[in-house]
Amino acid sequence: MISRYTLPEMGGIWTEENKFHKWLDVEMAVCEVHAEMGMIPAEAVEVIKKKARFEVARIQEIEKTVRHDVIAFLTCLAESIGPEARFVHYGLTSSDVVDTANALLLRDAAQLIITKLEQLSAVLRRRAFEFKDTPMIGRTHGVHAEPTTFGLKLTLWYADARRNGRRMRQALDTVSYGKIS
Repeated sequence: MISRYTLPEMGGIWTEENKFHKWLDVEMAVCEVHAEMGMIPAEAVEVIKKKARFEVARIQEIEKTVRHDVIAFLTCLAESIGPEARFVHYGLTSSDVVDTANALLLRDAAQLIITKLEQLSAVLRRRAFEFKDTPMIGRTHGVHAEPTTFGLKLTLWYADARRNGRRMRQALDTVSYGKIS
């Protein structure tokens, strides 16, 4: 992302570190379910939770050798976890982790966009009332048209922002799912 055009909160969602945190969240969720199903020891999950750590620089270093981002991530985790690391990624594919984590990232980004659209809508609504009697030149096809009010213009932008918020909530509902093979 180009930082000068990015909200700090949105930039934080799409950092490498946050991506790997989401990968770890997916791996941990699967480990917990596997333990509930008796597929791995519950004690191993506790050890994994306690010890699982990663450093982005270390993952990048490992990736130069193994040439696979998920393997580099898992190798880095294994260095911090120890023997119980054998239960991490059990039965998973790389796509299971990456696609599900991407859904989590998209969910977080969509929630931020929805929040910002709601804030924008509130300002547009308030300002539309404030400027309801302020005249301005209307425009059509890039040229002057009939007079209108700035309040009406703001009301139209408000309606657009609300509609875009509904669309974003629909998109959020669509992307908020992961899958495990």
